[in-house]
Amino acid sequence: MSRPSSSRASLRIREVAEVAGVSPATVSRALNGTAVVRQATREKVLAVVDELGYRPNRVAGNLRRQQVQMIGVVVSDIENPHFTQMVRAVEDAAYLKGYRVLLCNTDEAPAKQREYLGVLIAERVAGAVISPTEPGAPEIGELIDHGAAVVAFDRAVADRRADAVLAANADAGRLATQHLVATGHKRVGFVSGLLGIETAAGRQAGYEEAMAAAGLPPMVALGDFRVEGGRRAAADLLARGASGLIVANNLMAVGALKSVKDAGLRVPADVSVVAIDDPPWAELTDPPLTTLAQPVREMAVAAAELLVGRLEGRRSRPKRQVFSFELRHRGSCCRPPGAAHARVRRSKNEL
Repeated sequence: MSRPSSSRASLRIREVAEVAGVSPATVSRALNGTAVVRQATREKVLAVVDELGYRPNRVAGNLRRQQVQMIGVVVSDIENPHFTQMVRAVEDAAYLKGYRVLLCNTDEAPAKQREYLGVLIAERVAGAVISPTEPGAPEIGELIDHGAAVVAFDRAVADRRADAVLAANADAGRLATQHLVATGHKRVGFVSGLLGIETAAGRQAGYEEAMAAAGLPPMVALGDFRVEGGRRAAADLLARGASGLIVANNLMAVGALKSVKDAGLRVPADVSVVAIDDPPWAELTDPPLTTLAQPVREMAVAAAELLVGRLEGRRSRPKRQVFSFELRHRGSCCRPPGAAHARVRRSKNEL
């Protein structure tokens, strides 16, 4: 066998593959302990790993001792209850199958996402559930190239080899808008999320489609999926005369409610509010908050099942699952100010 000329520090998986006389994918599968690699091939790969001092040497030793494998979970904002629920459900399902979870929080920062994906690649995780800030990041494809199973959660990734568990975000924006329009609102403002994020774009698109169908002009203010961004965007929309607000996620809903209070207004007497996402506190506000709820736990369990199914070799073709939102009527919506009086005046004139 020929030996690569690279230094020990720069050795990569392809060089291990060259020495062992197998493909890089086979090296990854051997290091990850998947059952599709013959025992003789695995032993050959591990021997080369030991000989060359390749970095996953620790992992190879763990495999020989039959220690547990790791699954990466990459979320964009761990403070968001939406992702907290997801992490808990994935961890529960993975633990029951003998896997342990390595949690990474990117704070919606592409550079931070790249760093964490690099860590998952270096650690030779068996798989990963990823809610991407940068869907086309090359590290996602590299993770798959190294034999890891990848499931995109909440937001799709560009690499078509990954499975995906998503929500029908355009439907959520459409349903929320139709609800306020049907209630009598003509000046419906939309607090949007981050530009370039799939969930934000889908929810805003649904809102704009419903407003166009109703013959009403859209009113959009840019938030950032965070509390303060929601407060600023809602204040902007209220200053422009919005009688109803649709807020694109639960954290921004906190900021929007604060903005309504700061303006000396009341929900729903002065302003109706609908939030996309249904956090646990939605029923505890006064009045309780009308929301578009997505089945986060069911989605997370589906993601974990897709991941484990691929790790256990039960599937070969990528799968995409899309979950629906549910409109939960509570007390934060009513007819806009003046609408009831206008209806009474019309009735008197008709008499």
